[in-house]
Amino acid sequence: MFSFLRATMFSLVCLTGLATGAAPSSAADYPTRPVKWLIGFTAGGPVDTVARIMAQWLSEHFGQQFVVENRAGSGGNIAAAAAINSPPDGYTLLFVAPNNAISTSLYKKLPYDFIRDTVPVASIMQLTNMMVVPMSLPVKTVQEFIDYCKANPGKVSYASSGNGTSVHMSAELFKALTKVEMTHVPYRGSSAAMPDLISNKVQVLFDNLPSALEQVRGGTLRGLGVTSPKRWPSVPEFPAVAETVPGFESVGFYGISAPKGTPPEIIEILNKAVDVALKDPKLVARLADVGGVPKPMSPVEFGKLVADETEKWRKVVEFAGVSVD
Repeated sequence: MFSFLRATMFSLVCLTGLATGAAPSSAADYPTRPVKWLIGFTAGGPVDTVARIMAQWLSEHFGQQFVVENRAGSGGNIAAAAAINSPPDGYTLLFVAPNNAISTSLYKKLPYDFIRDTVPVASIMQLTNMMVVPMSLPVKTVQEFIDYCKANPGKVSYASSGNGTSVHMSAELFKALTKVEMTHVPYRGSSAAMPDLISNKVQVLFDNLPSALEQVRGGTLRGLGVTSPKRWPSVPEFPAVAETVPGFESVGFYGISAPKGTPPEIIEILNKAVDVALKDPKLVARLADVGGVPKPMSPVEFGKLVADETEKWRKVVEFAGVSVD
């Protein structure tokens, strides 16, 4: 009888521990195994570059690997869907960028609602896009490019990193405001577009600053301007496109989200880690090298930014009159 009671009490203690202590203990020990970070674009592009910089820091900080996994295609929607359908345990994260805000209104048949089906984790940085053209294209300013398009109707194409990206919508906004004719040629990431842009098979790309700046500094492309409303702090030598095209603006954001239902304790651990990272002078310098401005935020603040960006891009999609089935 005593043995039975002792066994019963032991079982009750174990059950009580599972009910009251297991989740916090698990969260407190997070991560205990590698974390998968899904990226919606190809390796070598601007999103991938920043993700790998941050993943390296997080891996060293936690003593567990943060593994960048590229799931390119459909303007980042393949990666978003994969993340949303993953277990909400903190071991699958999603790199969030403007494409996630744009897709909500651009794509008419998404199998998910991004804001409803994800939870915001952390903001990493903000950045501008840069308007770049082949060195062989006979233009050196935004106005000269506009004049070239109007003198060559139907002969100018613009590349993008996929439907629904800020690279795509920056060009559509440019078209709408300047009334120039350009044909859209989407690629599976901006790095895939570079060979055709450099060889003048396509004539312009409004790329995220990190990869655009690398090509401009390397002398393979010419930078005409940045898409922020004013000159960008890290590259003040380049004019804002808005100096020639009033009202033109496209400022992007990079951050982290997780599947809905991810424990708030884990979200808080990740958010605090990113906050520490963005105070690390070495990491900040690496982000500055690719044109990024660190923007730490709480999960609530980052969620509001994503919601605000979703509404902003909805208006741009409607203004430009574009959609993807």
